[in-house]
Amino acid sequence: MTVEKAPHSLRDIDSRGVFATAAAFLVTAGSVGSADAQSSAQPSAPLPSVTVDAPVVHHRSAPPRQSVAHTRARVALRRRAPRAQPAPIQPASSPVPAGPQIGVRQPGSDPYADAAAPYKGDRLASSAKFAEPILNTPKSVTVLTREVIDDKNATSFRELARTTAGLTLGTGEGGNAFGDRFFIRGFDARNDVFVDGVRDPSVSIRENFFTEQVEILRGPSSSFAGRGTTGGAVNIVTKQAQDKNFYKADATVGTDSTRRFTFDVNQVISPALSIRAAGMGQQANVAGRDFVFDDRWGGLLAVAFKPNDQLKVTANYTHVYLNMLPDFGVPYNTAAGAPFTETGVPRNTYYGFVNRDFQKAKQDILTQNTEYALNDHLTISNKFRYEWSLLNYLGTIPEAPNLATLTYTGNPQSRYQVTTVLADQTDATFKYDLGPVKSTTSIGTEFSRERMSFDTYKGLTSEALPGGFNGTGSVMNASIFNPPNELPFSGSPVLAGNPIVTTVNTKSAYLIESVNYQDLVILNGGLRYDNYNISSWQAGKTVSTTSGLVNYNAGITIKPLPYASIYAAYATSANPVGAGLDGSSLSYGGFNPIAPVNQVFSPQRNKAFEIGTKWELFDRHLLLTAALFHTRVDNALESITLNGVRGVIVQGSSYHVQGVDFGLGGKITPEWSVFGGMTLMESRVDQSAVPTNVGLKLANIAHQSFNLLSKYQVTNWLEVGGQATYMSRIYGGTLLAANAGTSIPSHWRFDTFLEGKINDNLTVKLFVNNIFNTRYYDALYQSAAPFVFIAPGRSAQLMLSAKF
Repeated sequence: MTVEKAPHSLRDIDSRGVFATAAAFLVTAGSVGSADAQSSAQPSAPLPSVTVDAPVVHHRSAPPRQSVAHTRARVALRRRAPRAQPAPIQPASSPVPAGPQIGVRQPGSDPYADAAAPYKGDRLASSAKFAEPILNTPKSVTVLTREVIDDKNATSFRELARTTAGLTLGTGEGGNAFGDRFFIRGFDARNDVFVDGVRDPSVSIRENFFTEQVEILRGPSSSFAGRGTTGGAVNIVTKQAQDKNFYKADATVGTDSTRRFTFDVNQVISPALSIRAAGMGQQANVAGRDFVFDDRWGGLLAVAFKPNDQLKVTANYTHVYLNMLPDFGVPYNTAAGAPFTETGVPRNTYYGFVNRDFQKAKQDILTQNTEYALNDHLTISNKFRYEWSLLNYLGTIPEAPNLATLTYTGNPQSRYQVTTVLADQTDATFKYDLGPVKSTTSIGTEFSRERMSFDTYKGLTSEALPGGFNGTGSVMNASIFNPPNELPFSGSPVLAGNPIVTTVNTKSAYLIESVNYQDLVILNGGLRYDNYNISSWQAGKTVSTTSGLVNYNAGITIKPLPYASIYAAYATSANPVGAGLDGSSLSYGGFNPIAPVNQVFSPQRNKAFEIGTKWELFDRHLLLTAALFHTRVDNALESITLNGVRGVIVQGSSYHVQGVDFGLGGKITPEWSVFGGMTLMESRVDQSAVPTNVGLKLANIAHQSFNLLSKYQVTNWLEVGGQATYMSRIYGGTLLAANAGTSIPSHWRFDTFLEGKINDNLTVKLFVNNIFNTRYYDALYQSAAPFVFIAPGRSAQLMLSAKF
């Protein structure tokens, strides 16, 4: 006898799977054209039935009787085996609503951030050096995720630094480049910038269109990053190809003739290959400043290739070109103790020459990374970097004001600086368990060659002001209230042909260990050796030296709760002589090969203690951090006057910075996002060759700073947000101490934005930066009659965004 039955393979399918498969098929079929539907209008013949024999019953013999020992062994094995949890039964799902889902990572979003709270960074990009999430890392870390960068309307790194607590902007000078100079926890960090974990010493002007997130490591970080990093380091994480398709574009118009367009496209070519491309173009003037413009364009191309589960190869290339009229500030009124723009000069007054001055910056960065997992425990990775960077400018700084005649001297500052970097990093990462202890060990090497060449321009005088320019192109006795901005210049500046060429070769090896005991106690440590060789050449003369740098860090993290950690950490770092490659002498952190004085000194030594706590609250979508820190510098250089000779460099001074850092980032409720921080510091010169320096504060830094960015989703289609930033008074001074008697005032700045969702694909966003048009200043020069960088005024931009 036979019965009609479905085949066994169909009987095993759960009915819910059938409905889901049918729904998916109907959605797909809905896209078929009507002509195809009509051609298949005739009903097809029914499928033939399947006939199978009735099952035959097989009688099993009784199993053999097991021994008592056998039974005990089997029970013991069952007790030791982890109990499998049955998969939860899911109800039949309704169609997925359109738009982003909370907690689901959207294509093109920051892969290192909390998907449900994009203001919160969960981990750092370098998993080889930072094996644990940020909650478990015994170090103060600030992560500006992609959404934070976007909502700050920060298209440049300089704008990020303006609105980040604990960072202070600095000026360029005659002896170092007018690029991105900034201080972390009171220490110059212009040469402690990394792109995807590789040092970028170019001191360039950096755009943000290719940036995924910005990681600020606070405190000495030499065991992770190498030389320097006294106050910390910045790692710019670039966009990489992802495994889902997306297409995005932003078009912005605004005040000050602002026009900006960006796009970001990711295409999955095959399961093994993805390609990402991004681009940017901008034309804009600068709010509150006459004549000054800031034009940019750039592109990114990234590729990810993963032919199997063991091998992953990624590569990306970024190109950026900036064309600007440089704004090197306003003069300082020494009698009033404030910039002249605080004593009657209009804030928009520009002190450069529009027919002579220029500033251009280019960067080409190529990075290739290969990862191969030999097994579940061992992964080998290799990263190769080539970088070419150009910083090319001629600008005018307003100095030496004459209070009697209300005139100033406009001194030209020029530079043609080319930086190249070749670097190779290799890591071997071991992950293994020792009972309840999970360990991650990273062993690595790094070889790099950094070369910087910089020259100056000559031929800077104007025929329209005979006798008004000196031989170097400085204009004297120009009116502070009516500077001669539009003087004609018939000639073109030419290079002086006397460059300083500096080469740094570094060979490094490091060991980083992380030990996690049941996520209750986590130990972290690192050890690094750098063989640092520097050689600087000018006019046939050379100065060189080699230093062996050994640095380490150690930390312990205790987690009384799964969402809370308490930690203590200690770290060291070293600043070898000449490490500020853009400096033209020791006073500016570099070498001067033709100087008649000694150029070779032993490294500056730094050490830091830190204790802190981190908490993930509100369903672990808000990260709160607090840390007490103390950083001490010994064997530091300072500039003194010796036997009537100014600018003599001596070694042996010491100073310290201590304070508290607070930070937060994430969501308080599903609708309310916040990000910000506060840094309160005090500093002191402890030892100096100049007795009057002892006890003074450090110069050129804001000792108190605060920032809060907040956004609230009012409805499904409307978000409102704002930002508040505070910087305390900054005191001017020399290489070491705030001893110049100059300062720039403290300030508050407020920004706001409004975002409306037109539909699932289009949004419109309105930004207003510096709502109250506050007149504030970024930085001041170290001399007794400094120039001062004035920040932009109020601006507004309207951005239309499309994504698919």
